[in-house]
Amino acid sequence: MQASWKIPALSALAGAAIAIAVIYGAALTGAFPQNGDAIRTYLLNHPEIVADAGDKFQQEQDALDDRTRQSAVSRMGEKTFFSPSLAFVTGPAHARATFVEFFDYNCPHCRASVAAVQRFYAKHKGDTRFAFIEFPIQGPQSIIAARAALAARRQPDKYLAFHFALMTEDGPVDEETVFEDAAKVGLDIGKLKTDMADPKIDETITQTMSLAKKADINGTPEFIVDGKSWEGEVDDKRLNQMMKASVSHS
Repeated sequence: MQASWKIPALSALAGAAIAIAVIYGAALTGAFPQNGDAIRTYLLNHPEIVADAGDKFQQEQDALDDRTRQSAVSRMGEKTFFSPSLAFVTGPAHARATFVEFFDYNCPHCRASVAAVQRFYAKHKGDTRFAFIEFPIQGPQSIIAARAALAARRQPDKYLAFHFALMTEDGPVDEETVFEDAAKVGLDIGKLKTDMADPKIDETITQTMSLAKKADINGTPEFIVDGKSWEGEVDDKRLNQMMKASVSHS
């Protein structure tokens, strides 16, 4: 499983809890002594058992999550993710290849992926339909950044430059950073602030959150390439693998 930011991030703790429960269950069947102190001593002397069981649980849970998400995405259909009211959509309208990204500007794994995404976009913007979808799950600063990006869509020739400027920041993307980057890419700041105050911007965020929930997407970055769901960081190699796999999938 590639690295991603998830809500809530409790699966590792759940895995450890399951591992301990399994070991106690084994004790009841005679595989371990039933004495509580003996079990505790055994676990302390063999911590790798809990770690291995937790890893196995996590792998199985990730695989289940992937299947569930793919089923939801397939059921909803690709066109659902290319609604201009929810996504910034660009590229040929009738392109055979499609690329969707759900992201948060403060997600470290989204930022780790941005260089590869930029290169992919530059290479394929003439033959692929792209949809960039705001999914601000890391708190108030991310909400502000998402609202600014949505408002920037009303100055459409500036959106992508603004998007990549925010995504390539090193520190937190807060309100100050948002307006600094907006000025750098030539956005009309007065119009941006006015548009950010439009209630329709918040409605769009609510709708994208609902879209993600219906698609069983609970982490960033999430990519949908030619209808196939992929979660986690990408680099050039993985993007190429995703494209090849999507051809096989179709």
